[in-house]
Amino acid sequence: MADPEMSETVYTRDIPAERPWSRVLKKGQILRIIDSEGQQAVDALLYCADDPAERYSAQDTLRVQGSAYVELGTQLISSKGRVMARITADTCGRHDTSAGCCSCESNAVRFGEATRYQHACRENFVLELSKHGLTKRDIVSNLNFFMSVPIEPSGNFTVVDGISAPGSYVDIAADIDVLFVISNCPQVNNPCNGFNPTAIRVEIRDTPLF
Repeated sequence: MADPEMSETVYTRDIPAERPWSRVLKKGQILRIIDSEGQQAVDALLYCADDPAERYSAQDTLRVQGSAYVELGTQLISSKGRVMARITADTCGRHDTSAGCCSCESNAVRFGEATRYQHACRENFVLELSKHGLTKRDIVSNLNFFMSVPIEPSGNFTVVDGISAPGSYVDIAADIDVLFVISNCPQVNNPCNGFNPTAIRVEIRDTPLF
């Protein structure tokens, strides 16, 4: 694989706190997600660009890796068992794909009725997916980059303070053409964002995968 640092950056975008984003990654391109200020959770979904009915499968990804976390070298597996993308660089250490995304309903259940109408990742996903002809029915179990969710031997887990430092990044190399959808998490009721959602940066590089 070519060195991504030597490749051409073809796209850069700062995603404001609490906002969604999406773009099609072509096979061989690398998406770098940068946690600009640290301790910011980044929720993500992947869909096959040619057939969105094929999409990221958290269950198959964990089964294939034999690991409870997403980390350097992890292959992101689709609902049809194909490799959609892989983690090729990671300065954070590990990422979650078990805890799901926040929603207005889960906010109300977990943090009280007064939080029901706070913005949430599920609503971000609905807004962004609508640009691609998809709906809330197309939301599946997602990735949570930079979010720290330790899993105990008993199987219990909870969201704790993020471990990503300012400038931490993760690189995702596309094995197929992938629609990549992000919610820059707006959660303020648990410590996934340090109770202070902040901006992130995304960069796309043209780097041959093989």
